[in-house]
Amino acid sequence: MKKQLLAAIIGLNITAVAQAATPSLEEMWQLIQQQQGEIATLKEQLRNNDARIQETEVIAEATISAVEQISMAPSASAKTTFGGYGELHYNSLDRDDSAAGKDKDAMDFHRFVMFTGHQFSDDIRFFSELEVEHSIAGESKPGEVELEQAYIEWDYSAQHSLKAGLFLLPIGIINETHEPNTFYGTERNNVEKNIVPATWWEGGALLHGEISEGFSYDVAVHSGLFLDAGEYKPRDGRQKVGKAKADDMAFTGRLKYTAIPGLEIAASVQVQQDLHQGEGEAIGGTLFETHVAWQRDDFQLRALYAEWDFDSAINNVVAGADEQTGFYIEPSYRIGDKVGVFARYSEYDNLAGSATDTAVEQFDIGLNYWLHPNVVFKMDYQNQDTPSDTGYDGINIGVGYSF
Repeated sequence: MKKQLLAAIIGLNITAVAQAATPSLEEMWQLIQQQQGEIATLKEQLRNNDARIQETEVIAEATISAVEQISMAPSASAKTTFGGYGELHYNSLDRDDSAAGKDKDAMDFHRFVMFTGHQFSDDIRFFSELEVEHSIAGESKPGEVELEQAYIEWDYSAQHSLKAGLFLLPIGIINETHEPNTFYGTERNNVEKNIVPATWWEGGALLHGEISEGFSYDVAVHSGLFLDAGEYKPRDGRQKVGKAKADDMAFTGRLKYTAIPGLEIAASVQVQQDLHQGEGEAIGGTLFETHVAWQRDDFQLRALYAEWDFDSAINNVVAGADEQTGFYIEPSYRIGDKVGVFARYSEYDNLAGSATDTAVEQFDIGLNYWLHPNVVFKMDYQNQDTPSDTGYDGINIGVGYSF
């Protein structure tokens, strides 16, 4: 193309010269010199244009490469996840003995929880759960700020992993999964609350793995309960890993079977040698818990049994505290995608070793309305009976969410 352009220019000039009057030798020499100068200028312009084109192509290729690298590189924000859940409760409950000032009429934002997680690599991740209970915390305030989970999880092989840090113990149905849209009833059931006792977390290390498809194990060593002077209920012994006394560690194990779709069967055992953590007479305790959760189409059934066996020395605190038991059975039915109804019978006894009747019985019936799979409205009626006639009857209403 360059040669054609030069030839055309030269041809035009020669034609122009031929058509003009015949010049002298001196004029011919000046004309040739002028044409050579113009040709040199044109060559220089062509070289400059080629250089600019090449430079533009290089810049374009570098830009495309950079954009591709940016689009292919995972950003830090893509590795960090956020979530949470919360629930507001209204309780209107009358005490059976009609004792003055003992009725319960309260509105409570029971829990506000935020999750934060981060994926360090394909096999290393972090998860945490920070909670505010009862809306406001501080001196003389009703609530607490609690760190319920904060652990590193490492998949050290294809079927096995390790947790290290602060985690929920693998016991019961709701201790590990308790977002309000995942269970029936405004309040969590009494058995897992008072016997297990959910929500229960400790600090330590946990191994999890698949023995075979649908058959898994969990084994953990962790901080344990601490019963202070005069205390005997497991719920009172939760230290929540806040400068927790760890003179005596606890051990928890679980086997879980989920090979059949819709069915979960599990059994957990926890052993602790001294719930007094070296302060006073040693009291050991063993917890056994087993449950089944079965769902077929719109019907679901949950049933759980839990039992603590403490050394007889705990009877020096309260007679009958050496055995503490509880169970519940809960059938439910989904009416379409939005509405579900349930009934629950539960019984728990923190003094089951006593010769007298000390069990608390409760019957609940109610419904859930899922505005969205992760947003639920709840309403239920409870009827509670105690040997001392101090049970509470009435309605509970709630709204909850998770994301």
